[in-house]
Amino acid sequence: MVQAQPQERASWRSAISPKQRRMVAAGAIGTLMEYYDYYLYGLAAAVVFPTVFFPNDNPAVATLESFGSFAFGFLLRPIGGLFWGFIGDRFGRKPALMATVIGMGICTAAIGLTPSFDTIGIVAPILLLLFRLLQGLFVGGEMGAAATLVIEHAPAGRRGLFGALLITGAGIANVASAGLMALLGAGSASFFMAWGWRIPFIFALVLAIVAVVLRSKLEEPEEFKQHTQAIKVGEIKRTNPLKEAFRHPKNTILGILIGLPQSIAGYIVLTFGLAFMVSKGTHAQVGFIGTMIVGVFQIFAAPFWGWVSDKVGRRRFYIAAAIVFALLLYPVFALYSTDVAVLIWLGMVIGFVIPGVAMQSTLQTMLTEMFDVEARITGVNIGYQFSNLLGGFAPLIATALSLAFGSIWPIIAFAALVSLIGIIGTAYASLRPDVENAGRLHELAK
Repeated sequence: MVQAQPQERASWRSAISPKQRRMVAAGAIGTLMEYYDYYLYGLAAAVVFPTVFFPNDNPAVATLESFGSFAFGFLLRPIGGLFWGFIGDRFGRKPALMATVIGMGICTAAIGLTPSFDTIGIVAPILLLLFRLLQGLFVGGEMGAAATLVIEHAPAGRRGLFGALLITGAGIANVASAGLMALLGAGSASFFMAWGWRIPFIFALVLAIVAVVLRSKLEEPEEFKQHTQAIKVGEIKRTNPLKEAFRHPKNTILGILIGLPQSIAGYIVLTFGLAFMVSKGTHAQVGFIGTMIVGVFQIFAAPFWGWVSDKVGRRRFYIAAAIVFALLLYPVFALYSTDVAVLIWLGMVIGFVIPGVAMQSTLQTMLTEMFDVEARITGVNIGYQFSNLLGGFAPLIATALSLAFGSIWPIIAFAALVSLIGIIGTAYASLRPDVENAGRLHELAK
């Protein structure tokens, strides 16, 4: 069982070494890119792509097609998770982390450079879908490798905080993607629809260069190096990471169920929410600014929620967040229907920063605590990426339910059912006792 060391009794700031700060920064830059790419695509899918790539006399059909392309990008994420998980567990965390950020940057920039339907016809949405698929392939390997790297470097009793710092990167991504879209959308509408929206996508290349520089100095975690050395000297045999992950099939399957409510929270509250409020007559600029405000809150809320999970235990904290998500959804969409900017922004903040960020800040740490070192990236990727399949389809499902029933209640029922499944999965998952109780052990040791 993990015992708190004397040096770990200091404040959490003094407990973080320069090396650990570098690991957090290198991990968070990839999470920033992952969420930047997907938040940006979600914003464009709600406002831009129905006109640029899926023109239709019926705006609702164009929106459905656009959100269909959004969902399309999630199809290869599980395959990417398995492939890059194998690379990371077999050859090291660093090779996987370098490849994913390079691939994400290139694919996102390629989307920004894709000609419109008016320019090249049906080839335009086909190219969009191709780049979106490839983007998902690289994104699929990011979170598992980044979370594993950061949490394996975390001191006992601070794993929740360290894992949540990755979601701080997601908050920065929210600010950057929505801020750029809001800034570019404030000018000429014709410029924004023709070229303005493309600039944030091409900017992903700059983020990729920064990520490569940061990750070039990565060091493999001590636990992984010890495992590799034990294989070299013949103490243990090399194993197949995928086989090892399914050596405990209960956790592998439950990991997928646990991630379901987290996967849909942001995409219903923010992505579908933007399309919903625009359909009610609200200007898209209000949604862009609201998403940026959410990102600012997320930067500070994520480490706080991670710290709380270290104190109270990740299992009970995640369950509470899933319940709150289901309960808050109706008042959030009621605020969206007011067409009052301040009330809409309030709805976005309480609907996502409270339950959504709380779940995001806890999930990756909890998943790493469910798998051993030789299959940790693979196990985390399976849970995270397969559950995110549903998240990718959430805006499409919500739009279809809204059109079919003309009401928000079927969407709320959908979210409540997904939350219930996540709660059951969390309740029955097997966390390793040393890591599940690490926070309480740390406090007792003071």
